[in-house]
Amino acid sequence: MASKKAAAKRGKTAQRGSSNVFSMFEQSQIQEFKEAFGCIDQNRDGVINKADLKETYAQLGKLNVSDEELESMLGEGKGPINFTVFLTLFGEKLNGTDPEETILAAFKLFDPNATGVVNKDEFRRLLMNQADKFTAEEVDQAFAVAPIDVAGNIDYKSLCYIITHGDEKEES
Repeated sequence: MASKKAAAKRGKTAQRGSSNVFSMFEQSQIQEFKEAFGCIDQNRDGVINKADLKETYAQLGKLNVSDEELESMLGEGKGPINFTVFLTLFGEKLNGTDPEETILAAFKLFDPNATGVVNKDEFRRLLMNQADKFTAEEVDQAFAVAPIDVAGNIDYKSLCYIITHGDEKEES
């Protein structure tokens, strides 16, 4: 009985400690992703590689997948694709979050002097008057998690991290 408690505790700690990605999904969704991962991980080594992808496509009847296509898919993981990376990739796709580098590049357009910050008031004006035109309430929601200094500047590098990885304060 003590070993069951220890195993359950280890499972919870590993899940909570490994990444915020697990909080993005319901437990039933995570189980479905585990099953999908297991189907793709043909050699059952815990990592999806090119051979696994090729075999999965072959089972689905698509035999003419190029190595370049497979490498491109694997490249999205920026390293070995274990289950956590797999879940993160789906989380980004399903939640519509762009990669951190893309968001940083967008902010840099508003920071020609490369200071690492953008003025909150100027950014509010841009958000409410350009492109998709945020409402005042939407801007306030975004600014609620934004790291804003006493001078009214947003540290956009930290904000990009929060957007792509979650707000660490939410987890405690």
